[in-house]
Amino acid sequence: MTPKHIQIADYDYPLTDERIAKYPLEERDHSKLLLWKDKTVSEAHFYDLPDYLASGDLLVYNNTKVIQARLHFSKETGAIIEIFCLEPNQPADYQQSFETTTSCTWKCLVGNLKKWKEGLLKQALCIGDSLFELTVEKLSADEGMTHLIRFSWDDDAITFADILSHFGELPIPPYLNRASEEQDKTTYQTVYSKIDGSVAAPTAGLHFTKDVLRYLAIKGVREDEVTLHVGAGTFQPVKSDAIGDHTMHRETISVGKYTIMDILTNPNRVVAVGTTSVRTLESLYYLGCRIAANPEDPELMVTQWEPYENSYKLSTSEALQTIVDYLNLKHLPALDAATQIMIVPGFEFRIVQKIITNFHQPKSTLLLLIAAFVGADNWHKIYDYALNNDFRFLSYGDSSLLIRD
Repeated sequence: MTPKHIQIADYDYPLTDERIAKYPLEERDHSKLLLWKDKTVSEAHFYDLPDYLASGDLLVYNNTKVIQARLHFSKETGAIIEIFCLEPNQPADYQQSFETTTSCTWKCLVGNLKKWKEGLLKQALCIGDSLFELTVEKLSADEGMTHLIRFSWDDDAITFADILSHFGELPIPPYLNRASEEQDKTTYQTVYSKIDGSVAAPTAGLHFTKDVLRYLAIKGVREDEVTLHVGAGTFQPVKSDAIGDHTMHRETISVGKYTIMDILTNPNRVVAVGTTSVRTLESLYYLGCRIAANPEDPELMVTQWEPYENSYKLSTSEALQTIVDYLNLKHLPALDAATQIMIVPGFEFRIVQKIITNFHQPKSTLLLLIAAFVGADNWHKIYDYALNNDFRFLSYGDSSLLIRD
């Protein structure tokens, strides 16, 4: 039985604007750290994290990097049209799209769409000594609110990555209610970000510093990484009363073979940094089951309600070993797949034992994930403590370490 009947109104709490951190602390690792262990709440600071992890724990973080995905164009009428690049369409591979010269197509959100009913948008741009024209064409509506947008430019020495990095704007979260600033280019990236593709930061990782990572290594905590490019769907509110009527966003993931092997050899020791890492790691079990069922041509996509509607027989270790064997057979260094996984109370966690995460919006799928991890009756204790003890909320806010019983 699926938990589609869950009412989102049961996952609400009073979050006022003054509790939302509009800017990060000057020193990342000085944020508060709420601790949830043995159904008890306490607090420390993020720089104390090495004291609460043990030698042999496996810290897994999301290495995605936020791109400057917002582009603005002025029409002759004076109207400003915003193009928000969500994910590549042609070519569909992120790296290939960033490396294209002269043309590429992306799925985008279009701001002020009613002012751009037809025609092309054009902008004269300059990078170094190169002066060129960027042309934007609206091809068609895609899924929901997105459109397929073709970008074309007349200089084959310029890549699309060059265009975004020089003229794009960093897409900070809408609930910050402010324009992005120069400092956000640094503060809204994790210190270990390296794979371009996200339009939102995996914010649990924003608290890490090189010093914290060094102390964790001294403690004997191992590190691994995954990639999930965070889409705009991470901010999509749940508008339906029952969670079963909400459509979860699809995200691309990549997990290296050696990361999967590390998880196999360190069972029950995985510490996921952020909900994106949780979604990626917990998707692995279902991907392994799909490969086992169709090893020649598996569909590498976890659907929204798959964890609740399928009774797979494989153990977690068998599913992970199946992925490793598949990657060896195909001579692949990593598993590239997609996930639409919905983690709500009733979900069986198979891989993640501890989560490092921020404090999430009321009535969000992220809050449902936390409730699934700590228990539907316990999330209130955590959030009530944070509200009553001056914790800062959302992307630039404070952190927590949640440990399962």
